[in-house]
Amino acid sequence: MEQTWIKEAYSDELPEVFHGGVKWQSPSNIALVKYWGKKGIQQPQNPSISFTLKQCRTETSVFYEKSDRFGLRFFFDGKPQPEFQSKMEAFLIGQRDSFPFLDQLDLQINSRNTFPHSSGIASSASSMSALMMCLLDIERQAKGEERIDLRKASYFARLASGSACRSVLPKMALWGETDVFEGSSDDYAVSLEDAIAPIFKSYHDSILIVSDAQKEVSSRAGHALMDANPFAEPRYAQAKKHVKELLEALGKGDLETFIRITELEAMQLHALMMCSEPSFILMKPNTLNIIQNLHDFRKETDIPVCFTLDAGPNVHVLYPDQHAEIVERFIMDELERYCVGGLWIPDQVGDGPSPVQ
Repeated sequence: MEQTWIKEAYSDELPEVFHGGVKWQSPSNIALVKYWGKKGIQQPQNPSISFTLKQCRTETSVFYEKSDRFGLRFFFDGKPQPEFQSKMEAFLIGQRDSFPFLDQLDLQINSRNTFPHSSGIASSASSMSALMMCLLDIERQAKGEERIDLRKASYFARLASGSACRSVLPKMALWGETDVFEGSSDDYAVSLEDAIAPIFKSYHDSILIVSDAQKEVSSRAGHALMDANPFAEPRYAQAKKHVKELLEALGKGDLETFIRITELEAMQLHALMMCSEPSFILMKPNTLNIIQNLHDFRKETDIPVCFTLDAGPNVHVLYPDQHAEIVERFIMDELERYCVGGLWIPDQVGDGPSPVQ
């Protein structure tokens, strides 16, 4: 459905002198109910629910100057990145109907991640959401508005990278239309901050880096494999059921249901990849070692710690803030040995994007 507010971009001639710079940071996110499979233009086959992270983020600055034509230079960690620049340029040119002021600007974009590039964390989510916040901040200044519309930011971040639409929102986000949450949409994510129990607003996510090798299959290719996966339709139906159950658990602070659905979703994602054609085994032996150790630790201590996985071998260890000290000691004593170079990243639920001074 056409979103009328998309066409509200600043389209008038920019002021004769229009230049400056904006800088935003935006976090990555980790899905609990997984989005795996696309339809239409970057829309999900099923709704997903995610934690917005705090420490794992991308910082992006955009310097702009009025010009007689669109121009773009992109630097990552201070170095030119021609391949990513060409992808970014193609995306921005494709959005000129919605952002016609781009034709009047020359841009220099500088970007950096606070997490290692090879850590397997979803950098496309953080980087494209940060870029969109910068772009909308420039538009905001041109129009003389006070604030950025986060729904609009989520909509366009989705077009750049599906999961990026969830990164513009604080705490937790829902992306995908479902009849169990009013206002949900396939076009943009909505905030769950006011729909979750307090315990989830300070949840921890320690990311254990099992492998720093490049992904065996890109997320784009992985989504495409769902088109011919024989278990696709049952998967989409079960994901919708899990969304309903998890939303109820999040509202009640029901950790038992939270753990059950979160871990089941992680394993189903990897099962889908093993059942695709071609098939991929994305977990590594140490992924399984960590999972088994976590299960044993939870059984022995009755501490509500659990795991999720992205489309790779690294393990996200999830636990309430009140148990952080003992869980992180357990990670250092028992799980760090399974991490490449002993690398793990302590993170926590965060408040979404923010401008950087």
